[in-house]
Amino acid sequence: MTMIALFLASAALAPALPVTAIDAERAFAADAQKVGQWKSFRQWSTDDAVMFVPQPVNAHAFLNDRKEPAEAVKWAPSASFVSCDGSMAVNTGPWTRNGGKSVGYFTTVWKRQPGGGWRWAYDGGDQLTVPRPLPSKPAQRVADCRATKQLASPAIVRPAGAKAPTSAGYGRSTDGTLFYSWRVTPAGAREFSAYLWNGKRFDKVVDDRIAAAPK
Repeated sequence: MTMIALFLASAALAPALPVTAIDAERAFAADAQKVGQWKSFRQWSTDDAVMFVPQPVNAHAFLNDRKEPAEAVKWAPSASFVSCDGSMAVNTGPWTRNGGKSVGYFTTVWKRQPGGGWRWAYDGGDQLTVPRPLPSKPAQRVADCRATKQLASPAIVRPAGAKAPTSAGYGRSTDGTLFYSWRVTPAGAREFSAYLWNGKRFDKVVDDRIAAAPK
């Protein structure tokens, strides 16, 4: 077999990169069941990915050699909000664990990688008493591509409000049509907001408010 034939054969056997952030979320969730919850979280995250325990931590450092749970959490996307240029997406949806005895929701920020595919950079969510519905087909909303030149300045994505004694962060798509911000109080209460450009203004498409755990 020639080298070209070997290359083509190996390429055919290689798994296809996720096309959309919805595809990435589903593959991420499927891997959690196959290889382990925390291994999947590490493999699918960016080097600077943040998660909360409840204070923000680097996902790779926190999950390094962390023992896998007896049962991996199960989740699926119900909605995806995508920048006009496709460089960033925010997914949200329900999760379950312990055979459905515990339910909640998640929010993940996904970033398109230079070589193709996606990696998550933010993972948050909360437990609920009543599960959120999961549609048969996730809703996907893409930012409007009109009048985007004015969005070039990164100043537009800075979290609003007065300074507070919190840990905070934010991010934006390359074209500025999708941005998000988060912050955590010393007690562990969290906020996450995501905004999508509609051609004239930004619509708030995700607004997570997580109370601090009772002492």
